[in-house]
Amino acid sequence: MKNVTYKTQRVCSKQITFDIDDDNKLHNVKFLGGCPGNLLAIGKLVEGKDAKEIAGILKGNDCGGRGTSCGDQFAIAIEDALKSA
Repeated sequence: MKNVTYKTQRVCSKQITFDIDDDNKLHNVKFLGGCPGNLLAIGKLVEGKDAKEIAGILKGNDCGGRGTSCGDQFAIAIEDALKSA
């Protein structure tokens, strides 16, 4: 299992940590900072789900005209982790 720590940019959360298992399933997703209820919900919703599928769903979501969001940052982190695997 690969543990990933990603420092976010231009969003309220400061960091995302998660694990990707050998089958590319997501586990233990945690956001540091940001909107606690929403980000806890994301972690619960994606637990055990396919990393590539989740990245595709979340990529490009915008928050407040920032050009990104916590979900988009998570998608970027997933894609980076999959590339380096």
